[in-house]
Amino acid sequence: MFNYLSTIRIQILLIAVLLGVLVGPRFFAHGQGGGEGPDTLGVDTQLSKLPSPPTHPPTAMPSIEGRAAFVWDIREHRVIFAKNAYEKLPLASVTKMMVALTASELLAPDAKITIHSEDLAEEGDTGLQSEEIWTFKKLLDLTLVTSSNDGASKIAAAAGAQLFETGTSTDPAVSKKAFIDRMNRRARALGLDDTSFRNATGLDLDNATGGAYGSARDMGMLFEYIWRKHPEVFGDTNRHSTKVVSENKIVHDVKNTNLEVGSYMGVIGSKTGYTELAGGNLVVILDAGLDHPIVVSVLGSTREGRFNDVRVLSEAALRSIAEHPSNP
Repeated sequence: MFNYLSTIRIQILLIAVLLGVLVGPRFFAHGQGGGEGPDTLGVDTQLSKLPSPPTHPPTAMPSIEGRAAFVWDIREHRVIFAKNAYEKLPLASVTKMMVALTASELLAPDAKITIHSEDLAEEGDTGLQSEEIWTFKKLLDLTLVTSSNDGASKIAAAAGAQLFETGTSTDPAVSKKAFIDRMNRRARALGLDDTSFRNATGLDLDNATGGAYGSARDMGMLFEYIWRKHPEVFGDTNRHSTKVVSENKIVHDVKNTNLEVGSYMGVIGSKTGYTELAGGNLVVILDAGLDHPIVVSVLGSTREGRFNDVRVLSEAALRSIAEHPSNP
């Protein structure tokens, strides 16, 4: 009798262990996800948590001018190349990609935005006119392709106005501040620990202080998140030039600040950045094959060198992928 009961107990124990192996991980994963509750910024918590790639850079990093670089294989979830990937550096106009993401979570694509004369005070002229009316999506397209500081500043004010309990704020300065606070909260929520913003343009505050800081790794992760959640943001940033028409029927022929965007194979989107303090920045997302996106992020290069840096890293990444195909 003793041996029979002992055998039964052992069988029951083995069945319990087997069920725990098969069911347990799913059960606990479900329990952890449900216990966190909704993200306070209105984004799915699980989707907001971006991966932390290895801190040790891979070998055989190609020689580039950039101070920092990060090449990330989105599909395979692996670092291809890295150089000072976690160093905090001035972002310059790469900042506008966080503006685009944050505003896209607050404004409908067809939301109307009116440009006023005071909105045209930022550095640079990208053709926007006083009293010109835009849909948010078209103004964003022009802003990212031409790297318009006026456009970024106006989008920040328009989107930031939606953050108040009354529905809108009538003070552009207050709205911009609220929006920049939101950008910083989004960066923290996404795990972009090396990233912070002081303005919506990325323009230097002075000769020693940038308008925004981030790492090459963080920009790679930001591009992945945008690709997954708001791919429409990239718009025409993969084209050398395009036409954008405002609601006033004013046609804007705009050229990409990424002068060599056409030289990269399978480019999905890109964003440039340049200031005296930042040097040349460039982040590109491209398709290395059938549904195989990768991000190439370069910070702290030169105005011209950033383009060659991205080309060198892209070509080396494609060779690496061909030499190390994914497991079937």
